[in-house]
Amino acid sequence: MSFLDWLFSTYPNPHKNGEWGALHITVLTLSIAFIIISSILFKSKSKGGKYLTLCIMAGILIFFGLTRRVVGFIKMTDYSTYNVLYTLLPRPGCAISCWLVVIAVLINKKFFYNFASIISILCGVIFFAYPGAGFLNEYILFENLYSIITHALFFIMSICFITYGFTDFKYNTIYKEGICFAIMLVYTFLEIYVLKINSDPFYFMPGNEVMKILGIDYSLFLPLFLVFIVVYLNAYYLIPNYLVPMLKKSKNNQ
Repeated sequence: MSFLDWLFSTYPNPHKNGEWGALHITVLTLSIAFIIISSILFKSKSKGGKYLTLCIMAGILIFFGLTRRVVGFIKMTDYSTYNVLYTLLPRPGCAISCWLVVIAVLINKKFFYNFASIISILCGVIFFAYPGAGFLNEYILFENLYSIITHALFFIMSICFITYGFTDFKYNTIYKEGICFAIMLVYTFLEIYVLKINSDPFYFMPGNEVMKILGIDYSLFLPLFLVFIVVYLNAYYLIPNYLVPMLKKSKNNQ
């Protein structure tokens, strides 16, 4: 295998069932370990060191994202609008999450840290629970490495936003996250119906993989999906603002 074979991921790479194999478990374990250890080490430190750590991880994401797009454009033989947009823009939810955590670090605003955490934690959990790329081939070519590194990094960053203290989930400012969510939803529908570069970025369209795994009809899946999203979103605001203070008060009264 030459370096170009590796970089362009053109070397024959048979599919294998790598879900919850040694590499998958190792990456997940290291990701969780980094989150816990770095959060403990930074607990009493200023935000400068925390922010620098996030910037380094964002820089790695940018490097891999740019490299993959350069490789994609070099391999491209038909520079149609569709192919250019397909290569350039983030398409699935996990790719969107990569962009969200990077943008969050760049603009450095609490509301966007909130939004990026909410979306990216969900996408990261889904990926590590049921990976659809990265771990599913015999060899770790660039495309596999890109998938593993980027998924691990945006998952780590999305949780560290919270554990490092960069988020602040409050109902009186939730409209800011709501605006971000609306913009993302508009982009999602543009992807599906206008640009047609992805048929279902967040697995909510008819016939999606989650629906098939659960073995339910779309008429049941969609209401359940909406209920889950409402509960999931509210958890970020209910837990720190109501549940945690209530538990602390109960503990102090004992």
